[in-house]
Amino acid sequence: MEDDPDEAGYLYVDGHVRVYHGDQAMLPRRFVSRERLCLRATTDYWVNDALGRPFFVVSKAVTEGLADTLLKDIVPELLSAVPEQPSEQELQSDPRLHRFVIVFDREGATHNLLSALWEKRIGAITYRKNVKDVWPESEFLDSEVAVPGGGNTRMKLAMRETTLTAGKAGIAVTEVRRLTQTGHQTAVISSAQGLNNTVIGARMFSRWCQENFFAYMMEHFDIDGLIEYGSEALPGTLLVVNPARRDCDKAVKQALHAMQKLQAKLGEQQVLDDGIEIQKKAECVQDIQTAQEELQLLRAKRKQIAKKVTIDSLPENLRPTRLLPLNKMLADTVKMIAYRAETALVAILRRHLNKEDEARALVRELFVSAADIEPNDCARTLTIRIHRMASPVHDRAIAALLDAMTKQNFCHPETGAKMIYALV
Repeated sequence: MEDDPDEAGYLYVDGHVRVYHGDQAMLPRRFVSRERLCLRATTDYWVNDALGRPFFVVSKAVTEGLADTLLKDIVPELLSAVPEQPSEQELQSDPRLHRFVIVFDREGATHNLLSALWEKRIGAITYRKNVKDVWPESEFLDSEVAVPGGGNTRMKLAMRETTLTAGKAGIAVTEVRRLTQTGHQTAVISSAQGLNNTVIGARMFSRWCQENFFAYMMEHFDIDGLIEYGSEALPGTLLVVNPARRDCDKAVKQALHAMQKLQAKLGEQQVLDDGIEIQKKAECVQDIQTAQEELQLLRAKRKQIAKKVTIDSLPENLRPTRLLPLNKMLADTVKMIAYRAETALVAILRRHLNKEDEARALVRELFVSAADIEPNDCARTLTIRIHRMASPVHDRAIAALLDAMTKQNFCHPETGAKMIYALV
């Protein structure tokens, strides 16, 4: 963060569900969108910059969701780690000034979360939920937007000051909308009111970098791999969903569905008025009344059951556990360092190649390429001669990369010999 304080001022937070297929841990179930199923899993909340480079990760076996993890685990770390935050005096003199900005998806687009973050003078950017109105197209202006990491793009943007409410409480936010070529309006809100519409648009629409990060890490870094077998108990005072409440919820839904089917059946019979059909209607009405009574009893029973209970209060076979965390923490740290190092090499190659995917593929090819190692004790150098790539274009790009690495004057960590890289 100290090396790149501008990018550290905009933090991208998203959860990645890591599915567990073993039987040694009793993990809670959660919805896995990529598989459209509820599976036993843990959730890793990653904090990245706008280029997808990770800063840190928080793993939760039991979680209340993004908002809870943000406020309890991520924000305290960011308050102490993000560089170049304004002083208390600067914050007091400018009521619109923020410490830094957190960007997340619409799961966190609630008045409660945005207000809790702004109490600590942390700005937020997210998509707005339940947008029903349409702004006039005349409000949208063609704007040049600077893309994080370099370059510019053009967007049709409009901006208004509005208030996000919850009951009688409200928080002032800036709403920015982007008009697409199809006429769709994408609504973004930000509690950091000191930002203009181009900055808000550029930062929000860079979230795809984090999605690409997850996809890339799953494919090439085994982000979901099980590092260590075994499990350990969770703190007994931790609150979890009450299994009895969950079973009662399921029974209520089934009873409601059965009653709705009976009501639909009665509706189909309204046009018939002979004696036999009247009797059928009466029986159907009686069935509906019985279903309503059963539904009311189930709802009354559900009210008496607590939504959350402590782990200690559950039977032994229902107590959730978590996978042993130590080795995973070490592996995640190594993967983050490796990904950031790879990204740095890709940034150099991008000057010579058009596409980032091509640059990343070439870096992966470089890592497994044959090479000759030539030590020179007299000159205290260590020369690494990389064998040529598959095409002249890639050769030129790799040669430029190796030349840039040589100019960094890296030394071997054990011998102190200067590292020299060349293409042969």
